[in-house]
Amino acid sequence: MNKYVRIGAIFAMLAVAIGAFGAHMLKDQISAEDLDVYETGVQYHMFHAIGLLVIGLLMDKLPNRRLGEWAGKLLTVGIVLFSGSLYALATSGVKVLGAITPLGGIAFIAGWICVAVAAVSRK
Repeated sequence: MNKYVRIGAIFAMLAVAIGAFGAHMLKDQISAEDLDVYETGVQYHMFHAIGLLVIGLLMDKLPNRRLGEWAGKLLTVGIVLFSGSLYALATSGVKVLGAITPLGGIAFIAGWICVAVAAVSRK
């Protein structure tokens, strides 16, 4: 089994756990605006965990496996930076953490570009 299937499954489990924590433990502890930020982090976390599962399942079928590897790495980094910074921002109130979020977004975009190019490129 490809490592990105394992990583994606772990990240999906974490997205569910982190989402449940937010829904049950944080809803009365943080503002509605901060809860929206937190939920955005959970949504992107889960979307990209599923993306990692897909990358892992497709890896052997991609004409350019090296770009598939880069895609997996970039989505992993994106989850940590994008969603992680939103979780930290929402729960700490430290606004400067929002400066990290776009770096995760860039990693997501670059990862999906790698998937697209890997799917049409030659070995």
